[in-house]
Amino acid sequence: MLISSEIPDWTREKPCKLWDPGRRLLRSIRRYQAINKNSIFGKLRSKYWALNHRFWTVVSGAEIDLSCQLGGGLLIPHPNGIVIHPKAVVGVNCLIFQQVTIGGGDTKPPVIGGHVDIGAGAKVLGTIEVGEHAKIGANAVVVKNVQAGTTVVGIPAKAV
Repeated sequence: MLISSEIPDWTREKPCKLWDPGRRLLRSIRRYQAINKNSIFGKLRSKYWALNHRFWTVVSGAEIDLSCQLGGGLLIPHPNGIVIHPKAVVGVNCLIFQQVTIGGGDTKPPVIGGHVDIGAGAKVLGTIEVGEHAKIGANAVVVKNVQAGTTVVGIPAKAV
């Protein structure tokens, strides 16, 4: 089955069980961003989801800001150690494993395309773009643009 790089598959983010830190963290971010904060009730709800986000951040060990631009259908099966720059853009249906860092751009942080798989320990650093359906190997350090459909590995990352 081919996963879309444009249409989010929201079922990927639905918590499957009571203890599902990655999906619960994403849910708190989504709910916080969806709230209209102009009313008193909206302000209370936003505070609740901000507190919920803080709880799941501590539990999961991930550092994903409430203002991140995350595409729908994001999967973070093992959220421990994931760091995403607050202004980074992550496309739809991406897969991010543990200990991944996305950030570090001087003028703007990285832009990750749709359906990109990022292996454990990978670093995506600088003002770069990663194309759709790309794969980034475990522990790769990506400091240059990655073309769509390309697999990159190594330090610095090179196409294979």
